[in-house]
Amino acid sequence: MSTMIWLAVAVAVGLALAVGYVLLRQRRHGLRRRFGPEYERTLNERDDRGAAEQELRAREKRFATLDITPLTPASRQTYAQQWTNLQERFVDAPGPAVTEAGELVTAAMAARGYPTDGFEQQLADLSVVHGRTLHHYRQAREISTRATSGEASTEDLRQAMVHYRVLFEELLDDGDEHHPQSAETRHEQPALTDDSQQR
Repeated sequence: MSTMIWLAVAVAVGLALAVGYVLLRQRRHGLRRRFGPEYERTLNERDDRGAAEQELRAREKRFATLDITPLTPASRQTYAQQWTNLQERFVDAPGPAVTEAGELVTAAMAARGYPTDGFEQQLADLSVVHGRTLHHYRQAREISTRATSGEASTEDLRQAMVHYRVLFEELLDDGDEHHPQSAETRHEQPALTDDSQQR
């Protein structure tokens, strides 16, 4: 081969590598943007970027097969009222109220079309849209588990309600487009009355 041909091949290979690198960066940036903290969490769990990103893409693929639909206005209103009633019951029975809060979140998930079998699968499915606030759901479940063995204080239970509410309110949103700022600010608002916080 002549020098010119070798040069042309080298340039073509270089361009192909550059394009591949750019596409990889774009896909990686897209995953980071979509999954938020779940991207780093999955990366830390897998300890291999390629495997972690493959898992996240598999979640996206599975999510695309699910029939996730918005709640009707009437359903949203009903769920919102159920949550309000639940917060009022927290004052007299914090433990049962937290248990019911978890059940209400699961019911809202099912109503939207999310499969609800298995906590880990719930997390994987939810992470595609709710990745930025999914840690609240994990914390709420962790407190609920401790509460069943009497290891959670009333303040812990109050925090569980706050954590559950973050995901609950997202599930009640009209669509599946995630709005991280509104979700992150919502959980800072007190979920319960002053009376319940003093108990």
